[in-house]
Amino acid sequence: MQALHNFNAATVVFYLLAALAVASALGVALSRNILHSAFSLLGTLAGVAGLYFLLGADFVAVVQLLVYVGGILVLILFAVLLTREITDIRISNLSVSLLGGVPAALLLLGLVTHICLHAPFASTAPATAPTVHRLGDALLREYALPFEIASVVLLMALVGAMVIARRAVKEEARSAVDNPEAPPTDGVGAGAGGAR
Repeated sequence: MQALHNFNAATVVFYLLAALAVASALGVALSRNILHSAFSLLGTLAGVAGLYFLLGADFVAVVQLLVYVGGILVLILFAVLLTREITDIRISNLSVSLLGGVPAALLLLGLVTHICLHAPFASTAPATAPTVHRLGDALLREYALPFEIASVVLLMALVGAMVIARRAVKEEARSAVDNPEAPPTDGVGAGAGGAR
């Protein structure tokens, strides 16, 4: 009876968002079409962002939407759509992944169920004030140096990726000059196991 007494609008929204995230995650894992999996990932990330909003973590929720939904998911969709014949790949033995995956999934499901039933979850009130002001103040005061170091590391990674990509393009152009009879490769289909 206590569970029915605590059943309010926030609980209904929580279960709807959790069901969206779990159902979309199942669509990502179980779909045979990689494009459908990529679109199901949108539902998973949006459901998790909604859960963050519900918990009062507005900054994390907005970062989830901007970085994962707005950036990484769009990049994945572009990679899927630009890779030619990615849906024509045939896997010869589909049962190989099931032999190791099903026991591990059942073990993990049992562990999570045991934790959910026996863990004393503390009930906390959601944050009433936005958390962005505190996070912005902390990033510009006590965490200013780690924040700037992280930005320099990301800039170095971006420059390194550009150097590696430029070197690969130069080597491909050099090999095309050395061997003019070879068919041209654009590097796009190579990510799908060489399917072109």
